[in-house]
Amino acid sequence: MKKELIAQKDPKSPISEIFRTLRTNIQFMNGGKKLQTLQITSTMPGEGKSYVSSNLAVTFAQAGKKVILIDADMRKGRLYTIFEVAPRPGLSNYLSGMDADDKGNLDISNYIQTTEVPNLLLIPAGNIPPNPSELLVSPQMTQLLEDLKEVCDLIIIDGTPCGLVADSVILSRVVDTTVIVSACKETKKDNLDKVVKNIQNVGGKIAGIVLNKIPISPKKYSQTYYYGSTTMQNAKKNTRGKKAIEYMNNAQNLKTRAASSMNPERRNVRPEQMRRPKIEKDGKQLERPSFVQKNEEQKQKTNNNDYNKTIDMTNDILGKMNSYLEQEKKNLN
Repeated sequence: MKKELIAQKDPKSPISEIFRTLRTNIQFMNGGKKLQTLQITSTMPGEGKSYVSSNLAVTFAQAGKKVILIDADMRKGRLYTIFEVAPRPGLSNYLSGMDADDKGNLDISNYIQTTEVPNLLLIPAGNIPPNPSELLVSPQMTQLLEDLKEVCDLIIIDGTPCGLVADSVILSRVVDTTVIVSACKETKKDNLDKVVKNIQNVGGKIAGIVLNKIPISPKKYSQTYYYGSTTMQNAKKNTRGKKAIEYMNNAQNLKTRAASSMNPERRNVRPEQMRRPKIEKDGKQLERPSFVQKNEEQKQKTNNNDYNKTIDMTNDILGKMNSYLEQEKKNLN
């Protein structure tokens, strides 16, 4: 499947959650009536109606609905490329009956193709006919929708752009509701108003408008979905916790070093050495290797000598200072 079928490829992404929200809104907007047929259209090509219709069909199928997706754009239909199925036979072949020996007894199952998504079937656009608008207003199209209602829970129709042809305007009369897809900073307001009026003039019902292609920063993208924002907050908390632990460890080390510096016998002993347990075998303490004992004895002697030298130098300096102070007192007297 193509990468744009994100509801199937990455169901936990923020965009997939938006499609699930759209699914819920459409169900509530139907006014308590059972939604059986839904058309997705747009004003001009490239606004994302096939992208929205395919991902919306996947979310309905993931909710346990038996969904049939129909590509009614018999001029430039591309749903077969999104779901990677054969482009024909499809809707145009069924409505025209060009591939059937008996046009009065068409078997619709020959034009329905399975997809990798459970509970989701697809009817591609089929061959490009010379009269797509006439096929959509034919009795065969109305009969097709009635037959499909008996075998599935929802029919989603990917229509044509209403700004170029009237195919979707025609279909809006026979479906339960229509959703118009628009592109941010691309769709003109006048064109959108014209499409809405055209659908309403023929008696079609509009559920709402989907605004597609909204630019968003990576920071906002992660915050739109509460899973993502929670992950970021946890990461910040973990970072603060690690810094606090590191600060406490450093403070403890400084405290231990300060305490050790006050005692010349423990000044060069590390805290882990002071807490090291005695190693015993068969109840007897094991002796340390001779070269380790010699090294430690030598270090201890060196430390003691350095300490004694420091004491002598300090005493010498104090003695000179006292002598200087005594001499100054005599001079003052």
